[in-house]
Amino acid sequence: MKGDSINKLEKLKDDLRKMGSVAIGFSGGVDSSFLLKVASDVLGDKVLAITVSSMFNPKQEISDAVQYAEQMGAHHIVIDVDMDEIEDLKENPENRCYFCKKFIFSKIKDMAKQENISYVVDASNYDDLDDYRPGMKALERVGVVSPLVDVELGKDEIREFSKDMGLDTWDKPAFACLASRFPYGIEITKSRLEQVEKAEVYLRSLGFKQFRVRYHIEIARIEVSKNDFQQILAHSDEIVKKFRELGFNYITLDIEGYRTGSLNEVLKK
Repeated sequence: MKGDSINKLEKLKDDLRKMGSVAIGFSGGVDSSFLLKVASDVLGDKVLAITVSSMFNPKQEISDAVQYAEQMGAHHIVIDVDMDEIEDLKENPENRCYFCKKFIFSKIKDMAKQENISYVVDASNYDDLDDYRPGMKALERVGVVSPLVDVELGKDEIREFSKDMGLDTWDKPAFACLASRFPYGIEITKSRLEQVEKAEVYLRSLGFKQFRVRYHIEIARIEVSKNDFQQILAHSDEIVKKFRELGFNYITLDIEGYRTGSLNEVLKK
């Protein structure tokens, strides 16, 4: 590990120590698990992990979050939220993430206040600044601190530290909420979210780890690493059969391959 990265980690510890007590928006992903581990090492029982459960979150992700928090011995709460309460989400606008993050972290902040926690923090990392992230503005608006961003820790560094710490999440595939599978302007409904979730659960059962199923009404656009193209094509008949059972009429493979934020590409034109 390079000295610069170690200095960032020490700065992160110092920042958390100065906060005194923190509530972490905990998804069970690579970044939030790392942040929870570091915060717990520094602050002990003055750390609260809060996981939000909604129709935007796959059931497996909630289960993983519970498991990882338990492994770390962290105080952990799962709160249920109803995304239908957010009127601004109904038409799935380009700044969807802003309204979603504002709503969710307002709930987390309310819970933190009840638990007498001084700060609410999220696990956005420094690399997240490279993509279109309206949710970051929402975090600022609500008064949430992003300590990994503040010390400029990127994803690769976080994975390496996580591996050294023995965290199971060190090589966990990147994940984003199910709403990110929908192009802006296409209505997001519970049934459509369930359709996408079941499609992704099926691909995971075939052994794929890093992928997305993008929802284009009748079309399912599958993104996988180019290294997995041969494997996905080897399973093409069974994938087509399963996806049609789920309600898709056309099943496509995106030959550009998996990439994060692919639905934001239209915003850059």
